[in-house]
Amino acid sequence: MDHIKTYFSRTYPHDEGELVIEGPVSSEQLAAFDFHEGLKAFRPPKQQQEALVKIASFPEGRINIARIGNLIVGYVTYLYPDPLERWYEAELPNLIELGAIEVAAPYRGSQIGKSLLKLSMLDDAMEDYIIITTEYYWHWDLKGTGLTVWDYRKVMEKMMRAGGMEFFSTDDPEVCSHPANCLMARIGKRVDQASVKQFDRVRFKNRVNH
Repeated sequence: MDHIKTYFSRTYPHDEGELVIEGPVSSEQLAAFDFHEGLKAFRPPKQQQEALVKIASFPEGRINIARIGNLIVGYVTYLYPDPLERWYEAELPNLIELGAIEVAAPYRGSQIGKSLLKLSMLDDAMEDYIIITTEYYWHWDLKGTGLTVWDYRKVMEKMMRAGGMEFFSTDDPEVCSHPANCLMARIGKRVDQASVKQFDRVRFKNRVNH
């Protein structure tokens, strides 16, 4: 399928200057920006920036960012599921994963995560996709925020719902390994029924057919 990407941007006032939420941005743009040292949830900041540059070069890859001037303070990624994940086994060209969303600690509490997700869904092409996200508590900054697992999950849920994501049940072992983990998804308006059925099959691989 053709992965059509339409650029959008929104600006908001911020104490440190204008906050720009924009994307999808290109590899070249991502490489040229500075990357906040607090963006370290998944790997060291420099390595994470390099990973985003790579994702942006993929045909299906989308990176939306939040920045103040040249400094990236938040981002969200969309790309095909990792081959090691069960979602890859769906072999659906219209299934993409919200792989990561992160906002540097000093900028949290300003609705940046929600704004990134809302901006993502402005692109009409998103109606062609099943967009999934798997939330695992071990990726959450429980220590830095002082929140309990359940309070943090509520924060994540509210943010994901801003992007039209809803809870979907699954028997995936990683998701099921802790009750706070979850699968959320957004099924676009133009997604065909055969794709939805295939997604359902992958969600429940261990279901016994009688």
